[in-house]
Order: sequence, then C-alpha cells, then structure tokens
Amino acid sequence: MEKEKAMELKQILKTRLNRPMRYYIDTCTRCGLCYDTCHAFQGIPKKEYSPVGRAEVVRKLYKKYTRPGGFIFPYGTDATKFSDTVMDQLYEAAWSCTGCRRCAVNCPFGIDTGQMMGVAKHLLIANGTAPEELVMLADAAVEKGKSIDQFKEGYRNVIRDLEKEVQRKLSLPASDGLIPMEKKDATILYVGLAGAHSIVNPAIIFNAAKENWTLSFFEAVNFGFFAGDPAKANFIAQRIIKEATALNVKEVVVVECGTAFRILRALMGKLPFKVTSIVELIHRYLKEGRIKLKEGAVSDAVTYHDPCQLGRNGGVYDEPREVIRKIVTDYREMSPTREQNWCCGGGGGLVALDNEEFRIKTGKPKKEQIVATGAKIVVTACENCVSQLKTIQSGYGLDVEVKYLTELVCENIIV
Repeated sequence: MEKEKAMELKQILKTRLNRPMRYYIDTCTRCGLCYDTCHAFQGIPKKEYSPVGRAEVVRKLYKKYTRPGGFIFPYGTDATKFSDTVMDQLYEAAWSCTGCRRCAVNCPFGIDTGQMMGVAKHLLIANGTAPEELVMLADAAVEKGKSIDQFKEGYRNVIRDLEKEVQRKLSLPASDGLIPMEKKDATILYVGLAGAHSIVNPAIIFNAAKENWTLSFFEAVNFGFFAGDPAKANFIAQRIIKEATALNVKEVVVVECGTAFRILRALMGKLPFKVTSIVELIHRYLKEGRIKLKEGAVSDAVTYHDPCQLGRNGGVYDEPREVIRKIVTDYREMSPTREQNWCCGGGGGLVALDNEEFRIKTGKPKKEQIVATGAKIVVTACENCVSQLKTIQSGYGLDVEVKYLTELVCENIIV
C-alpha cells in the first residue's frame, strides 16, 4: 500500500475515534459469548465470522495508530498497520456482518460490533475497495437528488399506470388522483421503493383510510448507508427531509424498509415532522377504525419475522403482530423472538451483493426457526428481509410462502 493512502486511512480512523468507539476498543475481554449470538458464525463456524473476530481487525488498527504501544512496541503487541492484506480482512469482516446488532444485545458490555463495522466500511470507501454494486447505487441516488426535475415527468407516467391498479382493487370509477404527488400541506408524505408493490399496496391502504397524503419522488432505501459512505448517506437522507419540509407535511411514513426507517427516525436528529413506519400506520388505522380487515380470513399457519432494524433497533414489535392476528386464525411465534430474533442474513446491504451461497449458509438459524413453527406463510415488513427469506426458502427447499405485511393487509382489506 502506498504511504499516502495509508496516511489518508489513518486520518479517517482517527476521526471515527469517539467515546463509544474507545469503549468498544478497550472493554472487550474476548470472552467469546458473542459467538453464539451471530447467525453468520452459526452458519459458517469460523472465527472471522464471529463478532469478536470482525471487531479485532478494526481494534488492531486502533492499537497501532492511537495507542503508545503501537508506536513504541509495534512487534510486542497485536497492533496492525494498514496494508492491502489488512484491507482484505476489513472487507471480509464488514461484508459478512448485517449490522443486526444481536451481538450487542447479548454482549455483557454492550459492545456494538455494527458500529465498528461502520468504521471498516468507511475505510473501504476511502480505499476504493467497497462493493462496486453498492457504490454505484449510492451514486445513482445522489445524482437523482441533484437533478430530480429531469426525472419527475417520467416518474409521473409510471405512477399513472399504478393508479389503475389501485382503482381496480378499490373498485372506483376513475384512477385520477389515487396516488397524489407534490401535494402541499398533506398530512403524510409516503416514501416508497422502486418496486411497484411498495407503492400500490400502501396507496390502497391510504385511499381506504381516506388519508390526506402524497407520494415522495425519492426511494426510501439509503445505499450510502449500506456502502458505508457517511457523506452520501447524509445526502440521500436529506433529499427526503428537504422534500417533506418544502411540502409542509406533518408526518413522513416510510415503506417496509427497516434501515430507511431507522435512519430517518433515529439518526438524523430532530426533524420538523414525525417519522413513522408503514407498519405503525396500518396498526393506527386499524385501532382508529379507518380501515377494516377480514377477521380470521387466513386459516393457514402464519409466523412473523422481526426485521432487525424495525424490531431490535427500532422497537416496533407489537403493531405487526396485532395486525396479523386480526387476519389469521393460526398465528405461531418464532423462538427466540423479538429482540432475540435471529437475523435473516440479508441486511446491511448484503442482499444486493453476489453472495447467495454465503447468505444461504448464514441463513441457517432463520431456516431452523421457520421450520420449527410449522408455518406455511412467513410475513415480514422489510424489503431486504423478503428477498433474503425467499433465498432461504429456495436454498433449503422450504414449503412456505413469504409475504409483505402490506401485501397480507391488502389481500384482506374490506373496501
């Protein structure tokens, strides 16, 4: 590695040395309790796929560049300097971790390996060795934010076609205005994804509830965050914040995407509007009587997978379960569940990479959970989770159907 590049990486490493990071570096006793908490290690039992194994790669760099021993006695410690080999180790560590934070919940010291992997990803971005797929997707999102006016008319044409699907579902005489855009002073700005399902199903629910809403021009997913690029992650999030502020909405409702929800709800500071998951909103509509569902309409055994970012990192547990129990007669809880639920293995951007074999193997704990319930339908509320659960389904030949929560609701909404 060139000296100039090593110096650049050293400076980035130091900028990320805040109080929590110092705690994570100094406190770990390498007790190994985290081994049993990590789905990746359970699927592929190698030390480098354990939380402590991943964290050690970052920890050794900090020892080299921020501890006296790293300068004075470099050969008498396990401190490591930057090199091409170390960057390869950082890549392996960062991109075998979904950031589910199950290890942090179970660590006796609360060490957050996910945050440490955020440092690893930042270093990989600066080194030019982050996953190309995620970098390109982040760049595309940034460019769209810079030149949104060029995209608007084409997007409106797409939305007009989707309005016809909403019209058919609701048996309405006309489709005009069923998916409003750029509507000022609306109560809700809804932020979807690129897939039609992420817009049509919520639009059906909004119209059934007679909501005063408008659709965002942007996708909720934040590929800058997945790639580990702080500047792009902030820019992508700010697009939505600026749009919501300009439209003077009271609430931003985020599609079934756990990470997008967590970023806006918890990581962007105080905002001039409320941030809500579509899951929470559906539950609210149900409680307020604004929508009605066919009670007991589904007789097949159904289970629910808690998305890590929505559940463990967002605290949304009861709402999806109460909605599902309205519709199904045989609900079966996974074990363990809620904050102890196993990650599906597709979060943190991993589902966008060419790593299907790895994700099938590390999805083993989730597969075993599903099989143990005997359920025929697995419901979840995250785009990445649906993709990964379908990979697990096909990889292990499971006789189950995977559904979005909004999909289940729209199949059983009374209009």
